[in-house]
Amino acid sequence: MGDTIGYVAACLTTLSFLPQAILTLRTRKTDEISFWMYLLFSLGVACWLGYGLVLHNGAIIAANAVTLLLALPILAIKIHNLINRRD
Repeated sequence: MGDTIGYVAACLTTLSFLPQAILTLRTRKTDEISFWMYLLFSLGVACWLGYGLVLHNGAIIAANAVTLLLALPILAIKIHNLINRRD
């Protein structure tokens, strides 16, 4: 039962992140996204992924691997926009 709850939680939290990722990747607009929040968020997700790997916990690994794959391109676009003064 615990694993099921973990996988449901992983799916819900990861899916909740998808609309922002799609919008940002489509529009490339990041002016209302905080650089520091996304940087710290991405680092936190990477740490959770590492923690899941250490524990061999599939739910933690899956949720954070997918979330990191969605967060890093947004962070990269944000950095690109900051460097090119689009934000």
